[in-house]
Amino acid sequence: MSPDAPDSAEEDAIGLRKIIHVDMDAFYASVEQRDNPELRGRPVAVGGSASRGVVAAASYEARRFGVRSAMPSARAKRLCPDLVFVRPRFDAYRGVSRQIHAIFADYTALIEPLSLDEAYLDVTADLRGIGSATRIADLIRQRIRNDLQLTASAGVSYNKFLAKIASDQNKPDGVCVIRPGQGAQFVAGLPVRRFHGVGPRGAEKMARLGIETGADLAAKDIAFLKQHFGKFADYLYRAARGIDLRPVQPNRPRKSVGGERTFAQDISTGPALRETLDTIVDIVWDRIERADARGRTVTLKLRYADFALVTRARSVAQRVADKTEFAALGHALLDEMLPLPQPIRLMGLTLSALEGEPEERPKDTAQLSLL
Repeated sequence: MSPDAPDSAEEDAIGLRKIIHVDMDAFYASVEQRDNPELRGRPVAVGGSASRGVVAAASYEARRFGVRSAMPSARAKRLCPDLVFVRPRFDAYRGVSRQIHAIFADYTALIEPLSLDEAYLDVTADLRGIGSATRIADLIRQRIRNDLQLTASAGVSYNKFLAKIASDQNKPDGVCVIRPGQGAQFVAGLPVRRFHGVGPRGAEKMARLGIETGADLAAKDIAFLKQHFGKFADYLYRAARGIDLRPVQPNRPRKSVGGERTFAQDISTGPALRETLDTIVDIVWDRIERADARGRTVTLKLRYADFALVTRARSVAQRVADKTEFAALGHALLDEMLPLPQPIRLMGLTLSALEGEPEERPKDTAQLSLL
């Protein structure tokens, strides 16, 4: 091991945890199919069907045609002509999410929600004396099925990174267990695209460096990773070895909710920029609703063709009331920057200064992102 490498002895010092990651299957679409029998067995997309609409969630029947969340609705309709669009009902989804979390609370107080439809659970203490984290996961899934007529997938392991990867392994309606001593071997066979935080462009960069699997990543020393990935190197080094020291954090404060898009071709014209911003607004507002977040500051991020990054922010006295106000603030920021000095390759929009959080002033500095 390199002298600069992260020390895995920390993991031994804290002992092995028992972590479950529960992820609902096609949550929004499944709730709609449950509540409307006419939708069952049909390809369903939750989201707007208009030309600028975006798919917020897709049923598994729709996914077989290649329909995915965050996809423009027009493209989804071309892929699946029989696709049924349903307007989102976020109040209903939040209500179901509360019921799911009430089930979680019967087994542990250590619950870290990631969104309305997924959460980490630390069941190390085994409050009910069930004797097995896998058995607890099975009981939770069974109760979700029986009480709510929905299905969930679960990953069970000794840390959060492995549990999250495992929950996606046997979807839908499945369980995957990665036991102590199996983490590094399990990760070795995965494509790096499965690593949380490694997006399409990050995977492309890794492929150019000869890194396509977890085993390829584990073969690189920490110096190589820092040279090519900077601050992200420590995470990649640990992940390739199945190491994750983060505890489950109940009520973890969220500082912002946002999203961004990197373009296949740089864009610069006003109409193209505004249309792209509308798409990002749709995607980010969906995330805001899913997180049940409210904030007062909207930040627009642009990365120019030469990779220079600029951000502009605007705060309001009261929390942003709805999607219309969020979009208006984003467009006002964009209009102030037009015409751009050069084309851009990335655009992002973020809501921050969330309720209960101190307002943070955005900085015009580059941020590492493989998303």
